[in-house]
Amino acid sequence: MPAPRTVVIVAFPGVELLDVTGPAEVFSVASRVAGQERPGYRVHIATPAGGEVVTSSGVRLMSDLTLAEVDGRTDTLLVSGAITGDGDEVQAVVDETVSTWLRRGGHEARRVGSICAGAHLLAAAGLLTGLRATTHWLTAGQLAADHPEVGVDPDPIFVRSGRVWTCAGVTAGMDMALAMVAEDHGHAIALATARMMVMYVKRSGGQSQFSVPLSVRPGPDDPMEALCRWIGEHPREDLSAEALAARVNLSPRHFSRLFTKRTGATPASYVETARLEAARRLLEESDLGLPEVAAASGLGSVKTLHRSFQRRLATTPAEYRRRFR
Repeated sequence: MPAPRTVVIVAFPGVELLDVTGPAEVFSVASRVAGQERPGYRVHIATPAGGEVVTSSGVRLMSDLTLAEVDGRTDTLLVSGAITGDGDEVQAVVDETVSTWLRRGGHEARRVGSICAGAHLLAAAGLLTGLRATTHWLTAGQLAADHPEVGVDPDPIFVRSGRVWTCAGVTAGMDMALAMVAEDHGHAIALATARMMVMYVKRSGGQSQFSVPLSVRPGPDDPMEALCRWIGEHPREDLSAEALAARVNLSPRHFSRLFTKRTGATPASYVETARLEAARRLLEESDLGLPEVAAASGLGSVKTLHRSFQRRLATTPAEYRRRFR
């Protein structure tokens, strides 16, 4: 029987439970599906001190290894994450012991990944420098601010940059693990694993974490929240900075400054994202041709539609429809 691939999932006190158990279950089921003629997976949980850790939900996990016991035979190293706070005060936890260990040991595994806010630990260890990466949308701004050397994209479910993978919150870790199974064993095994787990195998990295208005946290008496909602509902309207400024009775210059501060994106970038989201929904849910999709989403022309998909999603509208329809 072929030797199994070793998967090590790094955990620490306060970690999100599903960040650890979700991917672990995907690899476990994939091993059963693959059978004895293929190399399956052997999953270990590693923690800084070994023994028991208490997760954010209060459920206790028992580790298999200390970080010091993780060796160079690890095939896939995954780093789980933790988030503290609530409302507008959410912060990713960066466990210094883990990030320090990653600086030394993170370069040895064939494949490295993070789940949810675990991307902050990879970044702190220098493993995301110069790479495109994602994380939970609630902490993407923190990741971008703390690590300008990382190309943070808060939209996709997961991102692969060579041997380094990053993904969004909680269940996205299972999607990423499933994609890793597909890379190792092919689409048929990944599909069989997804069926056994009653998962959607189609949720690949290009899908969005959230609708555009959800990325703007509500504030008291904030006209920008209502405007963002209106933009999402009216992609075909005149959405120039001048037109949007007029809707909230501000000068274009003052509006652009306030909007960017409020949303983290310029008006033009936010509008393109909203229109791209509208186009994605139409491709997923309708039989409209590309010219009609471009017009209905406000992108105007098929050329602009293609350009937006290639720049933002690294795919074409036709390929996106084929994958997600």
